[in-house]
Amino acid sequence: MKTMMSIFTFPLLSLFFMAISQLGQAQNFDISPAPAPIPTSDGAALDQIIAYFLMLVALVITYMFH
Repeated sequence: MKTMMSIFTFPLLSLFFMAISQLGQAQNFDISPAPAPIPTSDGAALDQIIAYFLMLVALVITYMFH
């Protein structure tokens, strides 16, 4: 039982200290990120909606006459 505990002690302590050291590095608030650019619409979404609608109409017409 004693040897089993000594086998796991070193890896667990190493993992604990590595986690603590990562916490210290993760809290670097000195550099603020740049703001995100304002989203703009170039009409591509509207064109895609129209294309899907026309494909649906073509599918319905094809189904009706088949």
